[in-house]
Amino acid sequence: MHADEVFFRDTANGFLAWAVASVVGAALLASVATSVISAGANMTAGAAASIGQNTSQTANRSGGGVGDPTGYFVDSLFRSERPGAATSAPDVRTETTRILLTGVGNDGIAPADKAYLAQLVTAHTGLAPADAVKRVDDVIARAKTAEMAVRKAADSARKAGAYLSIFTGLSMLIGAFIACAAAALGGQHRDN
Repeated sequence: MHADEVFFRDTANGFLAWAVASVVGAALLASVATSVISAGANMTAGAAASIGQNTSQTANRSGGGVGDPTGYFVDSLFRSERPGAATSAPDVRTETTRILLTGVGNDGIAPADKAYLAQLVTAHTGLAPADAVKRVDDVIARAKTAEMAVRKAADSARKAGAYLSIFTGLSMLIGAFIACAAAALGGQHRDN
């Protein structure tokens, strides 16, 4: 055989060995990841089932379910200064949730909506109108802060994913090159 053909076959053999090893490694990694995710999902489902149906029914009747991201902010708006006071109606809480979600997701809450929320807080908690306005402003500021924290975490995760993709691609490319070079070197040792 011609020396160039032998070199090409050895290099191709190294590349194929690298490709098979990469596929087997990816399959093993996917299997382990599936097992871990499945175990985590089973544990989460068991924990969620143990919480009990009464708790979730009570939370849903009050207008903010356990998974409601604005539930805490709505609760803090309608928190009464008198312990044991009646909670606000579910319709009011649902409306407040929609106003908060719309305002926080956009450029902010309109002044008319802020005034309306302050009136609701005054009516349901017994606070003075000035204190109700301050409470509404504080809750809106906290909601904006929470939104910014979520956006920052999502941005960090996106950047980490991009870096992981780049470094994985580079390491795969370097691995393929080393496998080809090692196979060619092994072919030379075989022939000598």
